[in-house]
Amino acid sequence: MSRPLSGVSVVVPVFDEEDNIGPLADELGAALAGLEIPWEVIFVDDGSRDGTRKRVLETLEHKTGFRLVPLDRNQGQSAALVAGVRAARHSHVATLDGDLQNDPRDVPRVVALAREDDVVIGRRAQRRDTVWRRLAGKLANSVRRSVLGDGASDTGCSLKLFPTQAFLALPRFDGMHRFLPALFRYQGLSVREIDVNHRARVAGRSKYTNFARLRRTVFDLAGVYWLSKRTIRVGARDES
Repeated sequence: MSRPLSGVSVVVPVFDEEDNIGPLADELGAALAGLEIPWEVIFVDDGSRDGTRKRVLETLEHKTGFRLVPLDRNQGQSAALVAGVRAARHSHVATLDGDLQNDPRDVPRVVALAREDDVVIGRRAQRRDTVWRRLAGKLANSVRRSVLGDGASDTGCSLKLFPTQAFLALPRFDGMHRFLPALFRYQGLSVREIDVNHRARVAGRSKYTNFARLRRTVFDLAGVYWLSKRTIRVGARDES
């Protein structure tokens, strides 16, 4: 059963994305303006070394509904996501990357589905990345799906929507953002996957390599598999 949707906080972790902040803020403002519920955008600066934080602060001076959560050092996407969700003021959180590859126009689409399913996750229908990155993504998703049985075909897509409190109840670990569909399913939540737009990166550069991510993901996958077997699912009801 879906949860009441009273507002949405859009959390955007950013790290060295100074040239993308302005265009992304403009696109998000235009996409969210038509929502009939309260909204906010939270940029989480994950210890950027360039002018990212300055660009976000400039955005705050000219746009309402935008906020900044600054981290004192680079801690990774999972930590930045946790910091952003903890700061969220609304019942639901939508997430997307700060590199402009996720399309802000898809945010209202996932918001509209929140009354039908607890969690909505994006699937990049036509991924605009290098051949090697696409192949690595397909392999990683196939292995994860077969081990965890989470039913998700593209957990690398950062465009997601979920209840704020449900996320805050999840176990927190570095790399958790790659396993959100499985972690939410272990909570008993319904998860829907939809096709979303994906765009080529036009500024900045990717922050990871396939090999570096693979090494971390193997250990994380083993841990989440263990968690899947140890999660307590209580089916009791109050008859008092």
